[in-house]
Amino acid sequence: MSATDPPPPDGAAHGTADAATRRRRWLLGGTALSAIGAGIGWSVWRRRADAPGDDALADLWSLRFPRPEGGELTFATLRGRPWLLNFWATWCAPCIKEMPELDRFRTAYAVKGWEVVGLAVDSLAPVREFLQRVPVGFPIGIAGFAGTELSKQLGNTGGGLPFTVLFDRRGRLVQRKLGVTSFDELAGWADTIGDR
Repeated sequence: MSATDPPPPDGAAHGTADAATRRRRWLLGGTALSAIGAGIGWSVWRRRADAPGDDALADLWSLRFPRPEGGELTFATLRGRPWLLNFWATWCAPCIKEMPELDRFRTAYAVKGWEVVGLAVDSLAPVREFLQRVPVGFPIGIAGFAGTELSKQLGNTGGGLPFTVLFDRRGRLVQRKLGVTSFDELAGWADTIGDR
């Protein structure tokens, strides 16, 4: 445009700016959608990577653990029932905190066929001593530190405690949590799966 050319109509300069703004919006929108898609993809991949394999669940039914009072805790007896498996230890303060909540859940949901099982990532003597002070109505098995490996196979990649896993009647793992649970949370899980 030369100095002698007439100025462009008011809308022409503005139209160019609008087009640039629209392009920027499309670019930002596309970038945002790509980021959301990548986040969802990562989440699905991560969930799948953390999920236990069929082998881990098949092997679960053959496991047996000594009980503090004598005898064995056998997971095969739990087939066909919904059940909650809690990994804990006497040296784990959050584990100790949630024991009454687990026991309360067992008492309330036993009439609906639920079982709660505690698996101590600990040794026999401290578990016996603890249960004398804080008795619970659900069976406890002594897994020792090998229990950490089992919890990892069930999706606890960091091996932390407490770790709780919920199985439906078909033996499918349907819920898991690393950290302290409460009666209300456990009841919500159980009510969500109903008679599955």
